[in-house]
Amino acid sequence: MNTPSSKSLISDVPKISSLRIFLLSIVTLSLLIFLWTIGSLKKDPFVTETLSIQGDSLSGSKLFKINCVGCHGISAQGLVGPDLHEVTEQLSDKKIINQVIRGLTPPMPSFEIDPHSMADLLAYMHSLDQ
Repeated sequence: MNTPSSKSLISDVPKISSLRIFLLSIVTLSLLIFLWTIGSLKKDPFVTETLSIQGDSLSGSKLFKINCVGCHGISAQGLVGPDLHEVTEQLSDKKIINQVIRGLTPPMPSFEIDPHSMADLLAYMHSLDQ
């Protein structure tokens, strides 16, 4: 009986061409970008509700002094956390809300806050720009 050697078996394995690898990479990357885009288009009910509420900057100031001054300073000038003056000009309200409730950039913690209080805090942050 004639059995092939192990070297001949290895050389019989078809090789994947560079073009196929490149195309597979492009398709995978495109799929990931598509899924990321779809995920960012979803409306978050918390964000939607918060943005529908007219916040009070005085109440927001009180919330800020209770929860935020340790990192952002008494006048939001920045300490461990960044200076928050003009932050509403740099970031959308949606991004600010997500930063507060999810703590997206360490060491920022996430906060459990109701939509009305978040609207107040957002109003206070807008008042820092003036």
